[in-house]
Amino acid sequence: MSGLRASWVAGPIPRSTACDNFPGNYLRHQGFEVKLAPNDGTSGFAADATFTRVAGLADASWSSFRSVNYPTRYLRHSNFVLRIDEITTTTARADATFHLGY
Repeated sequence: MSGLRASWVAGPIPRSTACDNFPGNYLRHQGFEVKLAPNDGTSGFAADATFTRVAGLADASWSSFRSVNYPTRYLRHSNFVLRIDEITTTTARADATFHLGY
């Protein structure tokens, strides 16, 4: 997913992650791995592609993203894969904390 840009509306309200590079596609988790997928219009898709932005788990000035349909899991990069995982270690907290920039 190198070079992909996803849109995010700031705030604690759950939002979907639209991909700027591929209109109509979203970051969606399936089997706890996050993939780029076209919106199929189902409620399952909407839930899988929606996250709540929260204060960063490793650095509160950055951001973490909690899954809406698996609220104990957060977006995390691990072994070059973007996933949603339960966060239980210092390394996992760092992997689940993102700096949003322009």
